[in-house]
Amino acid sequence: MAKDLSTGSSPSVVTAAVIVIGDEILSGRTRDKNLAYLAVELNELGVQLREARFVPDIEAEIVAAVNQCRARYDYVFTSGGIGPTHDDITADSVAAAFGVPIDVRADALAIMQANYKPGDLNEARRRMARIPEGAALIDNPVSRAPGFRLGNVYVMAGIPTIMQAMFQSLKHELVGGAPVRSIAFAVETAEGIIAAGLGALQKEYPDVSMGSYPGFRDGRPFLNLVLRSNDPARLALAADALDGLLAGMGLAAVRSGYGMAPATDAAD
Repeated sequence: MAKDLSTGSSPSVVTAAVIVIGDEILSGRTRDKNLAYLAVELNELGVQLREARFVPDIEAEIVAAVNQCRARYDYVFTSGGIGPTHDDITADSVAAAFGVPIDVRADALAIMQANYKPGDLNEARRRMARIPEGAALIDNPVSRAPGFRLGNVYVMAGIPTIMQAMFQSLKHELVGGAPVRSIAFAVETAEGIIAAGLGALQKEYPDVSMGSYPGFRDGRPFLNLVLRSNDPARLALAADALDGLLAGMGLAAVRSGYGMAPATDAAD
């Protein structure tokens, strides 16, 4: 269950989920760019992204995803489905998830009216001023149509430039814990060679996430080994231990503080 973050204190682990909404994403016609952006931004705030869901423009699917995620994580961020067309049903679906009514709200409408010339604010555009009862508005400095927050759910646009601007306007509200840091090792070997040793090391450092990401470079097997933790001291100890493991196996690794060297295809 999500923690109460209203006190302003900073727990060690704060979690989030992202729900990407839209048939156009699931069909492949539009590529999602919001998930990666939110993952990076949230981590810098000390909020760990634990789950991402992609759901269609179907109210029951959106309601189920919102209710499941808001009960499980501290924060939920949705993107997509708050535009002026008939298939933009995210606001209605979030209202249904919380069991509250939704209608055009005066403050949201005033923002819209200030952005359009007289006569241009038609019924379709007025739909973007429909806000669930009890929600707080999220500023949209790009196209002005606001998003909103209801409980621990933040509802934002799907267009990346607008979503990013909305997130920047709200992120000061978020209470994070310790950010997760990573140390990466790039090494020319196959997973089967280091699997046993890496597994033993993971048991020795259960509080440090250890991932192996294989690929090929110039026809040779290649690995990115990435350690992640919100405890810098434990992360450093685990990284030194992995360094020793690789050196003991005669494997030369390039170590970096953040990010991962690119690899392609699967190996071993």
